[in-house]
Amino acid sequence: MVAQVIVDVVHTNVARPFSYLIPQDMPVCVGMRVLVPLGRRQVDGFVVALVPDEQTDVPPEKLKPVLRCLDDYPALLPPLLALAQELALECHCPLSETLRLMLPAAMRTGRIQLKKALYAQLADGVDAQKEAQAQRRSTKRATLLRLLSSGEARAVSELAQLVNNPREGLRALEQAGLVRLFEREVFRAPDGTDDVSPTDAPPLTGDQQEALEAMLPSLRQGMGAFLLHGVTGSGKTEVYLAMVRQTLALGKSAIILVPEIALTPQMVRWFRSRFGPETAVLHSRLTDGQRYDEWRRIRLGHARVVVGARSAIFAPLENLGLIVIDEEHEQTYLSDKHPRYDARRVALSRAKREGATVLLSSATPSILSFAMARRGDYTLVEMPHRVHNRPLPQVTIVDMRRELESGNRSIFSRLLIQKLTECVESGQQAMLFLNRRGYNTFVSCRNCGYVVKCPQCDISMTLHREQGEDGPQEMRCHMCGAVSPPPEVCPECGSKYIRYFGSGTQRVEEEMHRLFPRVQTVRMDIDTTRERDAHARLLSRFGSGEAQVLIGTQMIAKGLDFPRVTLVGVVAADMTLNLPDYRSQERTFQLITQVAGRAGRARQPGEVIVQTYKPEDPTIRAAAAQDYRAFFEMEFSRRRAGLYPPFTLLARLLVESPREMDASAACEQLYSTLQAYLQSHPQQKKRTLMLRCDAAPVKRIRGQFRYHVLLKGFDHPDIAPLLALMSELSAVSPEGCHVYCEVNPATMM
Repeated sequence: MVAQVIVDVVHTNVARPFSYLIPQDMPVCVGMRVLVPLGRRQVDGFVVALVPDEQTDVPPEKLKPVLRCLDDYPALLPPLLALAQELALECHCPLSETLRLMLPAAMRTGRIQLKKALYAQLADGVDAQKEAQAQRRSTKRATLLRLLSSGEARAVSELAQLVNNPREGLRALEQAGLVRLFEREVFRAPDGTDDVSPTDAPPLTGDQQEALEAMLPSLRQGMGAFLLHGVTGSGKTEVYLAMVRQTLALGKSAIILVPEIALTPQMVRWFRSRFGPETAVLHSRLTDGQRYDEWRRIRLGHARVVVGARSAIFAPLENLGLIVIDEEHEQTYLSDKHPRYDARRVALSRAKREGATVLLSSATPSILSFAMARRGDYTLVEMPHRVHNRPLPQVTIVDMRRELESGNRSIFSRLLIQKLTECVESGQQAMLFLNRRGYNTFVSCRNCGYVVKCPQCDISMTLHREQGEDGPQEMRCHMCGAVSPPPEVCPECGSKYIRYFGSGTQRVEEEMHRLFPRVQTVRMDIDTTRERDAHARLLSRFGSGEAQVLIGTQMIAKGLDFPRVTLVGVVAADMTLNLPDYRSQERTFQLITQVAGRAGRARQPGEVIVQTYKPEDPTIRAAAAQDYRAFFEMEFSRRRAGLYPPFTLLARLLVESPREMDASAACEQLYSTLQAYLQSHPQQKKRTLMLRCDAAPVKRIRGQFRYHVLLKGFDHPDIAPLLALMSELSAVSPEGCHVYCEVNPATMM
C-alpha cells in the first residue's frame, strides 16, 4: 500500500498529496501524522488516503518510504479530515492550512512532550500490615506501606503531602522487593478545574422544561438546528446542561462554544460540577502543555464534553451528538486570521456530517439568525420569562447633555453616583460598562487639530495611565500594540495646547476611586487580562465579594451571573452607534441589552442607568425597554430599505501590502477583472448592486496598506459563480501583496 500524504508545509508548490511507500509492519492508517522525506528535508505530514501501489503515478522503485508514525493513533478523525477538505475548498487555501486548525500548534511543532509522574504500588503478594510492623526502625517506611496497603498505585507527589520526602523510603522499599516504582502519563489540568465540587441539577422552570422538550426529539434522532431566544436571566445555561445530560445518556458527546475567554471559567465550573472529569476545556489562554493534554483526553475518549472558544469546534470528539453556541450573535465566532471561517457555519456543517443537533442561543440573536428562524432554517424556541418570574431590571436613561448644561463634567451622572452610593452602602455589587479601554481615547492639539496616530496603523493612539493621576503615561495603539510617550508639544505646529479627550475604563476606575475611596474595584479589559489565568482570578475576586464594583469592556457584558449585582451603569451607551458599519445599531442594542441583563438575577431587584448623549435614539430606547422583537422589526425594515444583509450580501477582496502603490495597483487590477467578468455575464450583473474599488476604512494596519474591492449583491444562486471567481482571485496573490476574500465580513474596517 501507498500513503497519500499532505505535507505540513503551507505553500502552493506542495499543495497536493504526495505518495510514500509504507514499510512492512508499520501500522499506518488514514488520519495519522507521519514523518516523511521532502527533498533534502524531513517534514511532518497527514495521511489522507491509502491506495494500492499500482494506482499511483510514480513507479514503486522511485517511491520514498514513510520514515515513522508520529503518534500511536490517528490524530485526525475521518469527519474532521472531511471538514478540513471542505474548508480548504471554501477558503481557497492549501489543505495543510485547514488541517492545522484540527490540532494543537505545539503538537505539530514537536515542542511538547508527554508529562509523566512517578507512582508507587505495593508489590504482588506483599502483606502491607505485616511488613509495616517489621519496619520498626523506620516509621516513614512503615507509614508508606500502610498508605499503599490498598494495592492501588499512588502518585509519589500525593504521598509527599502525607509523608515528608517519601522518595528515599520508597527506594529502600523497592530494593527490598516490597514496593514497585514506575512512571505513568499524567494530564496537565487547566487552572481552576481541580477544585470544583459536584452539584445536583435544580428542578427546571416551566419555560426551561418546554424548551427542553421541544428539542429532545431532534436530539434523539441526531438532527435539527434550533435558535433558543431567552431573555437575560431566563436560565438558558440550565437548558444546555439538561441537553448535555441527555446527550451523554444517549452515549454521545457534546461541544459548548462560548464567545469570550472571560466566560469560560464560569461555564467550565458549571459543566465540571455536573459532569466531572468528563469535561474538557479548549481555548487560547491554556499553556501548550495544558492544551495538548486536554486535546489528548478528548481524542482518547476520557472527556466527552468540551467547553471552549471558537477553535473548540474542531475538538476530536467521536460520536458527536450536540453542539451548543452560546451568545451566538457574537462576532468572535468569525476568525479574522487566514483561513477565515465562521464557527457557526462550521458547526452546522459538522453536525450535518456527524448526525448531531445544533443549538444556537442568545438573548439578542443576530438579525441574520432571527431572520433565518422566521424563514424556517432554524426552529425558534423562546423563553420569555426570567427564572421564578423575577422582573427584568428597571432601566433609566440619563441625558448627558443636560448633565453638562448643569455643570456636571464628571463621566458619572448625578443619578449614577446616587445609585452607586446606595448600592455600596447596602452591601450589594455593581457593574460599570464602557466599551473602551485606556484612560483617554485620543490626544489632540487644540491649536491645529492634529491627532496623535499610530505610525503603523491609520488610527488614533489611546492614552494609558497607571497608578492614578500622577502615574506613568504612555500612548498605545489598540490595533498593533505600538507604544510611545505622549507628546508635550504638538508635532505639527509646536503648540503646547495638547489636550486629552474621551474616557476609557482606566478613567472610570480612577473616578470610582476618587468618589468611593474605600470601595474595592476590579477592572476587566485586555490590559488587565493578558496573563494566563487573569480572567478566572479577577472574576473570582468579584464573585467572592472581595471587590464590590466590576468595571470593564464588552467582556463583562454577557453571560456572567453574579447574584449580588443589583446595579449596572452603562457609562457611554452611544459609543458604538456612529461606527461606519451597517451593523452598528445592532451591536449597540446587543451590548446595552446584554450588560443590563447582569442586574437583578437573584432575589434583589436590579436597576440599570444608561448614560447617553442621544437619549431619543430608537436603538437605545429599544435596548432600555429590553424589547428585542421591537428592535428586530425596526432594524429589519431599515435593512430592507437600505438593501443590507440579510436582503443582500456583502463580499470584498481585501488587498494588503507594505507598499501603498502595490496594494492600490493590485486592487485596481482585481476590480478590472471583476468588471470585465460582469460585462460578459449579464445575468450575474443584474444581481449585482454595487462594485467599488477603494481604500479600506482603516487604510493601514501593522504597517500594511489596505485596499479593497467591495461587492454588494442579491443573495441569489445566480451570483454564486461571481463569489467563486472572487475566491479564486484571492488564492493567487500578486507579488508583494496578500489578497483575502471575505463574504459578509465581521467588520468592514
